[in-house]
Amino acid sequence: MDIDTRLLRYFAAVVEEGNLTRAAERLYISQPALTKQIRQLEAQLGVGLFVRSRAGMAPTEAGEALAAHAAAVLTAWECAVRVTRAATTRAAHTLRVGFVASAANEHTPLIISDFARRRPGWRVQMRQAEWSDPTAGLAAGEADVALLRLPVPAQSDFNVEVLVTEPRWIALPAGHRLAAKDHIRFQDLYDEPFVATPAKSGTWRDYWLATDEREGHPVRIGAVAHHPDEWLNAIAHGQCVSLTPEATARYYQRPDVVYRPVTGVSPSQIGVAWPRPQPADDAVDAFVLSCRAVCSNGRLAITSLTTDS
Repeated sequence: MDIDTRLLRYFAAVVEEGNLTRAAERLYISQPALTKQIRQLEAQLGVGLFVRSRAGMAPTEAGEALAAHAAAVLTAWECAVRVTRAATTRAAHTLRVGFVASAANEHTPLIISDFARRRPGWRVQMRQAEWSDPTAGLAAGEADVALLRLPVPAQSDFNVEVLVTEPRWIALPAGHRLAAKDHIRFQDLYDEPFVATPAKSGTWRDYWLATDEREGHPVRIGAVAHHPDEWLNAIAHGQCVSLTPEATARYYQRPDVVYRPVTGVSPSQIGVAWPRPQPADDAVDAFVLSCRAVCSNGRLAITSLTTDS
């Protein structure tokens, strides 16, 4: 019997989360779609895998038996896929670097330059992902290493090292009632409609809506954006506001959008991430070393400038 590994991955997520909603968020799919996939797996195996109740999803005896082996099967298959794809790029001396939006800001070209020094003859292939995939292809094995805006869904599945921390600001239409202020309290934005990333981005979407920092106030979603252009247009047209990294004010300037510091929310972090378990790959190791070297020097330079001033 041939079983799609995707169905097995969905099954494992439901077992681990014990809840369809949380599992769907983690997998970047809707809850009805996840329910359909679980039923398909049960039909193929001819057994019931879960007992459903208001409390959640508990595995049956058959479900527990499958769960005991599913993780090892998935880990072995994912490792095989990564090694196979990486072998092709290694043969071509190409490192696939996934990223979302502006990657590591001004550090990115310096990181690439440092990597070129460490690995002469290698080429860096930058692969920008839409916001529906906050892991920038890392989860799917489409990137060897990635520069990510943290936190990302299932972050514990990867090796992650924080490189840069910067404040979150607020992006507003130029004619917004708060646009003239130098600083804005997040509490004053609770009732504003916000731009959201796609639902399949899961916890990443929640982070950029600051759902855990609203003191119980519900989120109003005015638009959904898959990439920076959609995001900017939604704000410029007066539909919404949005939290964003401070660096966005430098990278995405428009006369009809203003950026202001916002108080009452935690800062944003940029990290370098790579697979866990990691296949032997000295190119990935070299890239991580370049990230550490460049971003550490950048932090020292910023500290020095602050001290001198």
